Amino acid sequence: MSTRRLMIAYAAWMLALSVAFYAAPEQHLLIWGAVGVSSAAAVLFGVYRYRPRRRWPWYLIAAAILVFCAGDATYNILTQYRGYSNPYPSLGDAFYLAMFPLLGAGVWGLSRSGAAGRDRGSAIDAFIFTASFSLLWWIFLIGPHVSNPDLTTLQRMVSIAYPIGDILILATVGRLVAMVRFSPTVVMLTIGGISLLITDVIYGLIQLHGDWAVGGPVDAGWLLFYGLWGAAALHPSMAELTEPRIVRPRAPSRRRQIILSLMALIPPMVLLVEVVDGEVRHGSAIAIIGIVATGLVLVRLLVLLDAYRRGALRADGVRKASAALVSADDVDGVIDGLRGAVSKLVADGEKYRLAVVMNDGTCPELFTEMIGRDTQVRYTSSLPDRVGTALGGFEVTLVCPLALDDRPMGDPVIGVLLIGAPEASLGYLQAPMEVMASQAALAIERITLSGEIIRRNSEQYFRTLVQNTADVILIVEPGTHTIRYASPSAEQFLGSAEIVGMHLEDLVQPEPGAARAELSLNVVGDEAYEADWSIVRKDGSQVQAQVSARDLTAEPTVAGIVVTLRDVTEERRMAAELTHRAFHDSLTGLANRVFFQERLAAATERAQGSGNTLGILFLDIDDFKAVNDTFGHDYGDRLLAAVGQRLASVVRAQDTAARLGGDEFAALIEEAPNATAVEEVANRIVTVLSEPFVIDGRLVSGVSSIGVATSTGSIPGKDLLRQADLALYVAKGEGKGRWKRYQPELHAAFVEKLELRSALDQALARSEFILEYQPIITLSTGATAGFEALLRWDHPTRGRLLPGEFIEVAEESGLIVPLGGWVLAQAMAAAVRWQLVAGAAEQGAPWHAAPYVSINVSVRQFRTPGFVASVRDALTSSGLSPRRLMLEITESLLLRDDDQVWGDLAELRKLGIRVAIDDFGTGYSSLSYLRHVPLDVVKIDRLFTSGITSSTQQAALVDGIVRLAHTLGLAVIAEGIESSAERDLLERIGCAYGQGFLFARSLSFVATEEWVAARQGAS
Repeated sequence: MSTRRLMIAYAAWMLALSVAFYAAPEQHLLIWGAVGVSSAAAVLFGVYRYRPRRRWPWYLIAAAILVFCAGDATYNILTQYRGYSNPYPSLGDAFYLAMFPLLGAGVWGLSRSGAAGRDRGSAIDAFIFTASFSLLWWIFLIGPHVSNPDLTTLQRMVSIAYPIGDILILATVGRLVAMVRFSPTVVMLTIGGISLLITDVIYGLIQLHGDWAVGGPVDAGWLLFYGLWGAAALHPSMAELTEPRIVRPRAPSRRRQIILSLMALIPPMVLLVEVVDGEVRHGSAIAIIGIVATGLVLVRLLVLLDAYRRGALRADGVRKASAALVSADDVDGVIDGLRGAVSKLVADGEKYRLAVVMNDGTCPELFTEMIGRDTQVRYTSSLPDRVGTALGGFEVTLVCPLALDDRPMGDPVIGVLLIGAPEASLGYLQAPMEVMASQAALAIERITLSGEIIRRNSEQYFRTLVQNTADVILIVEPGTHTIRYASPSAEQFLGSAEIVGMHLEDLVQPEPGAARAELSLNVVGDEAYEADWSIVRKDGSQVQAQVSARDLTAEPTVAGIVVTLRDVTEERRMAAELTHRAFHDSLTGLANRVFFQERLAAATERAQGSGNTLGILFLDIDDFKAVNDTFGHDYGDRLLAAVGQRLASVVRAQDTAARLGGDEFAALIEEAPNATAVEEVANRIVTVLSEPFVIDGRLVSGVSSIGVATSTGSIPGKDLLRQADLALYVAKGEGKGRWKRYQPELHAAFVEKLELRSALDQALARSEFILEYQPIITLSTGATAGFEALLRWDHPTRGRLLPGEFIEVAEESGLIVPLGGWVLAQAMAAAVRWQLVAGAAEQGAPWHAAPYVSINVSVRQFRTPGFVASVRDALTSSGLSPRRLMLEITESLLLRDDDQVWGDLAELRKLGIRVAIDDFGTGYSSLSYLRHVPLDVVKIDRLFTSGITSSTQQAALVDGIVRLAHTLGLAVIAEGIESSAERDLLERIGCAYGQGFLFARSLSFVATEEWVAARQGAS
């Protein structure tokens, strides 16, 4: 049933009983009892229905009504059934008087219960009113009974008790009106109480004259009391009286001040009236009540002063707390300021709890349950669990919304301040904490706005950075890796701006699944993930990206994984190129010495465990120096590159081809089944390189010698390389263009070479070199035209060594230069001596009157700076005529377009020195250069002359050379003539000079003197 229907039904019922009471006097007892029971039942039903916080005041009120009803019933029984006309006092009066303390206690409980603080000033005002009004009670109600001689003591006491009870009701109802805000329940209780009070006064006056009778109009006042107090309990507002609530102390209004002033003046006014009347009849009562009223006024003044003192303390606390709030730079600082304010406002040692809950979605139910923005007092148990736990075990909590009515955007309620404390303390806290709540709201809003300004400024700063950085910044979802945001640079970096919504792994190649797993596994907590990815652009091209990722899911402004991509394609390319250059030869693209040695060390370790054969091929291009000297270094570099290509084409993919430096190459053969397999590779390389190379339209030889060394891992890599180098040396010594496998005995030969080189360093100083001379004969007459100087080395342990055994070592070591200078000096001195022996030293003798000397000059010696000057100095020192000196050079010196060489040759001929080309036809022969090079003599190698008597083709070839030389004005000397037939044939062909064993072997210097002297005598 709704409240409205319930109230209407109850009112109709009570009205019906009231009408019946007056309509059926004979049923007064039954009807009056029904009225009282109905009123008490209404109170109990209201308690049951609305379940107020404190029920005992209502139970006392119900008990008072029942006791009052019992008194009425007793009185009616005595008058109707026992024959008493107006029994006074009676048992009914006992019930009536018992009603007053029960009713007063109940109303007192309602006025005291539920207030978050007590308005002591209002209570004292009510007591002042009651005390002053009680004087009138005494004069008109109590005094007459006290002074009535017709009343017994019991009657007198009962008569006095009724007005005193009424004063009690007046005081409690007045306190209720002063302490709580008006509501339907309070209004009905007040009217009902006033009705009871007025009716009791009238009843007392009637009893004073002894003519009271039941059923009169006075009973209507009690009926109204019954009806209104029962109705007050049936209204929902009855529960609010005991609920915790805010009691806002109010300054007394002018009306209240006037009324209180008049009430305080009642005692002196009564005294004045009695004095004027001529007799002070109630002096004691006036004095006592005047003292009480005056005392209450003084107490009221003290309460007012205390209120001002407390207000000053609160103002000071609020001022200090406000200063703390102004200086707070975060919400925690605001909370600390509020906590400091409460600590200054509560009594010393009194416990309290404070909490601030922000309206940020962490506790939405708290803000959903809030009604309006006013301060409330709520049961702590009715708050959300997390909030109630923070407030401790206090029954009630002061709830102050942190609200800003003029907040430009967002919910005006930005948070809630909650204070748990004893209920009485909350009354003192409510006013200052409302102020502090508004100050805190302003402080929090200031902090929020400041943070927002800083955040926006930071966002603008970082947005500017992000908008202008070349790096790509992505925000991806933690679970799916879906791209949620991409910085503007993504379009240039990835070739497309439409990547939002794509999966991150779709950009990564070649294993996107692996990339996702790797990213998921490595982006954990605060740890940053860094890696290099290959990113596929929209056009299909790939870029190398340096990736940095950090999980910022916990950051509300990001809520994802931040991935930064930096284009390092060029850096990685350069790094790869630098790494490649560090381990590869720039000319051939093959591995260099460093890389080869690393691979060799690793292969040696693997061979130790596998038992497979490991092979090294050490390769050197034969006569590469001649190519460089002839065609230049650029041409030689192209030959090296071509050799490297052929070498790489022969070895397997798992093998390593390398250029170690100069014209030295190597090949590392891994996991060969045996040494024979390594030898087969060497044989293939020799075969491949034996085919001439075509460079700039010119055929050039790349024939190479190879040293082979094998091992099963038992020999260190550097020793294996040394063995291959030694085998290469032996291969070159055996004729070049072949491979040689290392054998232990080769080591001895290598040691021998080292010893030879060491001995060569000292040989010149020890005068171990000698010169021998082979005659050059005029074929037509047999006369001695000259001698060719031939170098010999008398080795201290190995005996006499021919040039073929040590010249190469001298060339390699550079000793050929000082050795060549020594040969020039010795040979010129010998020629001067021959001149003396021949008797051709006198002035004017022709140069050919004595034999000339022919000296071999190496390429390295000829190219030595200052060679022409050294020859000139030697001529000057020896006194030899330049016409009696011939220098023999090799073809390799002439095959290079070197202006310096040609200039030196021209300078020598200008001095009168003849120049011969030695061993013509055995090197890089080119008949065309005979026309352009400044030469005097061509010496035909013995390879041609030795076969001319048995081979018409060979004879024709020699004949062609001789005819060409004659055409060019060059003399011809044939080498290696060993038979008369060869001599005769060469003479018929037109060759003027020759030398060989047919004429003489090489002669010592002394023998040459005898030879010259003998030939001179014969002539």
